[in-house]
Amino acid sequence: MSGRVAVIGAGIGGLTSAALLAARGCEVIVLEKEAWVGGKARRVSLDGAEIDGGPTVFTYRSVFDEVFAACGERLEDHVSIARAEVLARHAWDAAGHLDLFADPERSAAAVGAFAGPAAASGYRAFAAEAQRIFEVLEGPFLRGGKAATPFPMMWRIGPWKVRDLLAMRPFDRMCTALGAHFADPRLQQLFGRYATYCGSSPFAAPATLMLIAHLEARGVWLIEGGIHALAKALAGLGERQGARVRTGAAVSEVLTANGRASGVRLVSGEVIAADIVIMNGDPSALATGRFGEAAARAVPAIPPGKRSLSALVWYAHTATSGFDLTHHNVFFSRDYAAEFRDIGAGRTPTEPTVYVCAMDRGARAGDPAPEGRERLQIIVNAPADGDVHHYSPEERERCTRAMTATLRRCGLMLEDPFPHRLMTPQDWEALFPATGGALYGRASHGWAASFQRQGPRTRLPGLYCSGGATHPAAGVPMAALSGQLAARVIAKDRASTRRSRPAAIPGGMSTPSPTTGSTG
Repeated sequence: MSGRVAVIGAGIGGLTSAALLAARGCEVIVLEKEAWVGGKARRVSLDGAEIDGGPTVFTYRSVFDEVFAACGERLEDHVSIARAEVLARHAWDAAGHLDLFADPERSAAAVGAFAGPAAASGYRAFAAEAQRIFEVLEGPFLRGGKAATPFPMMWRIGPWKVRDLLAMRPFDRMCTALGAHFADPRLQQLFGRYATYCGSSPFAAPATLMLIAHLEARGVWLIEGGIHALAKALAGLGERQGARVRTGAAVSEVLTANGRASGVRLVSGEVIAADIVIMNGDPSALATGRFGEAAARAVPAIPPGKRSLSALVWYAHTATSGFDLTHHNVFFSRDYAAEFRDIGAGRTPTEPTVYVCAMDRGARAGDPAPEGRERLQIIVNAPADGDVHHYSPEERERCTRAMTATLRRCGLMLEDPFPHRLMTPQDWEALFPATGGALYGRASHGWAASFQRQGPRTRLPGLYCSGGATHPAAGVPMAALSGQLAARVIAKDRASTRRSRPAAIPGGMSTPSPTTGSTG
């Protein structure tokens, strides 16, 4: 396979597709507007400390093992990676907490000690159902091509496998399904939180999303340097295959010629010709015309009401006391439904659930606490209103007080005041325009939402999409799967083009001249 590929954005999906296409013989250039690679998987400097600025939970490691293997390399040769013993620590008040473990029986025993023997049985049944949903959907959906309706996916599963089709539970809400497994509302809250991993509410998301719990139960991994180190490793992988990665290279327009994408124009005015253009970012940026009129017609817009969650994110370097943190920690609100009603009404939660990644803590039972200040990333779910709402200093302070109140109620104390930097939906919108600060693309609300996500192909030939806002879903491994899928679809389309054009230059289409690009 040959040809020239321009990738807009050095996020996980774009870096994955760049490495795989370069390994197939394409001339690949990745164009990133920021000074770093990784997209949301960045690092933030605060008080002399480097803090993870984006995703912190790493699961489904096999996806990345496959990407590196396809390029003749091994993931573990490029990042320092260890499996976590404690998946996450959860608290509702200062009286106690519940840990989930890499060992499922240890998790079941912990659930039983926390909420009684029936809860332990419910956990085992829930885990088995989550595993079955994952096993049914992994091949035809997570790793399969984008389907506009459920029917092509159902055909891949096999229409005769009625029990497997019913096992997906697309018409049951997640909160309802969890009620069948857990009588304790705290456990419904804990396992419902997995819907937020793809920016959705457990009160509107389908029970299908229980599969996320299985992915975490299969293993949570800690990477030295965080997910940003993984992004840098992917960029290096692509470069060793021959790809070029340029940072500080913002794209202003997708160019077209003869009814197909022909390259890109940078903000600087430089034109880069390409047979293939991959947009690694939220499709909303295309649909709202930020990359030109032709690209805007290539994908449907995401209505603001269909956006996923945004977040308030505090980067902190502070002393802590009172609560024995592990690497991943969740401090729950007392009324989860009220929290999501606030968000649904366009308000930040009055009493939020708070996630804390304590980067300097290990994820093994009994790991010692760091001395002095430690690095924290603290997340609260918020509405994706960053394009229409201004977060004033007073509102930022109010959100900070609400967050620290939840932590104090659960026993965790921070310095007062604690050194921090706060990102709001307004700040996320500035970093990722046309999203309102939505961090996961389209929300997975209702049975059809997963089929409405943008797939790799667009209406403009030669223009493709990848990233966490596209098929199959949000999150680090899903973004990598989208990059794999984009590379596979591009290879298939180019092979089809060569077969249909016997007069074409051997190896694929010729590279257009930089002077031939147009928006027509």
